[in-house]
Amino acid sequence: MKATAKDNANLDSSTQLVDAIEDLGRQIAAARDGIGRVIFGQAQVIEETLITLLAGGHLLLIGVPGLGKTLLVETLGEVFGLVARRVQFTPDLMPADILGSEVLEESETGRRSFRFIKGPVFCQLLLADEINRASPRTQSALLQAMQEHRISMAGQYHALPTPFHVLATQNPLELEGTYPLPEAQLDRFFMQVDIEHPDLDAERQIMVATTGATDQHPEQVMDAEELIQAQRLLRHVPVGESVAEAILALVRAGRPQSSPLPEVRNHVFWGPGPRASQALMLAVRARAVIEGRLAPSIDDVLALAHPILRHRMALTFAAQAEGVQIGQVIDRLCEGIA
Repeated sequence: MKATAKDNANLDSSTQLVDAIEDLGRQIAAARDGIGRVIFGQAQVIEETLITLLAGGHLLLIGVPGLGKTLLVETLGEVFGLVARRVQFTPDLMPADILGSEVLEESETGRRSFRFIKGPVFCQLLLADEINRASPRTQSALLQAMQEHRISMAGQYHALPTPFHVLATQNPLELEGTYPLPEAQLDRFFMQVDIEHPDLDAERQIMVATTGATDQHPEQVMDAEELIQAQRLLRHVPVGESVAEAILALVRAGRPQSSPLPEVRNHVFWGPGPRASQALMLAVRARAVIEGRLAPSIDDVLALAHPILRHRMALTFAAQAEGVQIGQVIDRLCEGIA
């Protein structure tokens, strides 16, 4: 990138900022193309995943088996040069299996001491596969890591590598033996991305490409330090007053206590908190950069409302009994700012 981490702190020149944003846009476009050569027919999923990484957030991927969720995470690690690890969440998984544990060691002189052995969470890209299969106790082990980028063990803090991103997957169909994610953990995910089945042409590409004699491997486009620089640069992208007001209006209208919409007051049990506003502010900037623009618009807010809000809202039991979908409520929210 043209702008270094030091430059990002002093982007007082509009020319410098424009050049840095345009250069970042080209790099992200190259990353998107590289991922697209491995993941077919999921352009929107790839874009929303890149937005999450640029914003420094965590991602919740919802989709049935076989849609490339694990492959997507592995490909991201290759494209961005990140240390990626995978943890299969199961009912018998314990917090120590993720965070690590203290072991008692004895030296040759007979002196005993504890040593901390790091768990798989000490990486830059953590795939939490089928996260809802683990018990609430194990799920909660990730809360501090996701929010503070560090863990505490035996009264000591241990910093995680930077950047640190959790990409968790869930199967929306098989609910037997699963534990719903608590609201506090859902709110820590920057986005919830729903992965659908590919269309006919994309599925044909998948069938041909994955059964041939050669495998596709994307080239590395950025490294960890460049991604950190990009995340810092993103916060310098200007956001107009109209876009900021649209974000606030959208999020606040989704809360049943203060919403002017009867659909929200009657159907929504709890609505999005301040993290939703923060996420939208970063997400619209990232989407603008990815699409080669220097500033976001209200169209970006509308495009990102569903993945940002769908996991931060819950319907009442009465609304669920009536067949109301959370997507319908979000569509109604978007009509108020369109």
